[in-house]
Amino acid sequence: MATLYLTHPCFLDHETGPGHPERPDRLRAIRNTLSTEEFADLIREEAPAATEDAVARAHPQSYIDALRKISPESGEVHLTMDTPMSPGTLNAAFHAAGAAVRGVDAVLTGEAQTVFCAVRPPGHHAEPKHAMGFCFFSNAVIAARHACAVHGVERVAVVDFDVHHGNGTQTAFWADRDLLYASTHQMPLFPGTGELHETGIADNIVNGPLRDGDDGYHFREAFRSRILPALADHGPDIVIISAGFDAHYKDPLSSIGLVEDDFQWATFKIAELAHKYASGRIVSLLEGGYHLNALADSTAVHVRALIEAGR
Repeated sequence: MATLYLTHPCFLDHETGPGHPERPDRLRAIRNTLSTEEFADLIREEAPAATEDAVARAHPQSYIDALRKISPESGEVHLTMDTPMSPGTLNAAFHAAGAAVRGVDAVLTGEAQTVFCAVRPPGHHAEPKHAMGFCFFSNAVIAARHACAVHGVERVAVVDFDVHHGNGTQTAFWADRDLLYASTHQMPLFPGTGELHETGIADNIVNGPLRDGDDGYHFREAFRSRILPALADHGPDIVIISAGFDAHYKDPLSSIGLVEDDFQWATFKIAELAHKYASGRIVSLLEGGYHLNALADSTAVHVRALIEAGR
């Protein structure tokens, strides 16, 4: 079965200002990489905008209304020091959430086996009632709750290998035993969450923190000892990946020494368990990754693995 690639031109309209690491060039680098002949078999679609009802499964209506009110007609406003909002931001955020929803629909209706969503702004730091860490809407949470509410899915797993812990996803999943959040991430590092003892209502939160200077050996060991067993124990009906590539050794925002092969290995391992428990259904959502060449190369191996897993 095919792999679906979802993105949208409006993601380039989310302007973050000079020097900001989460910049439009990230999507341009990915677009250029995935435009080569090697990826000709991808099914390509423009991501739709999510409905407010879909977003409201992760965020209260009051928060959505506040974002609409704050959204500037020109220039930028900062919701936090590192989370700027430009005139194109809110539309991009709705389309990023829409890509997550469309990806879930595609794998659960049999249109595709695996999906990669090249989106921005990213989502895993967005708390239910406030934006932070470059994020406005919690795309993975929106996807998970859409799968449950619309498709009747019972168990969803989110695996997050971004170098920063997905505090927003963890918060949203904490009290729902049917939703698993499993993360590897550097500690100490923003946002400061993700300790081993943070386990949720029913051990449905599984953190595998890495230390400054850790490399692929430590990353794979965290996957083998914590992430993959948790995924197997949960037995999800669909797997969502928060695919951040900022644990790459070239990335300017972290101190973890991963290379492209590590991301490919992790994708294949997730896919093995997705085939065993979730009929191979995977929706991957772009999170971080701020060195353009490392981001492009890491995305390429990740998407190759998704294509292989979808065959």
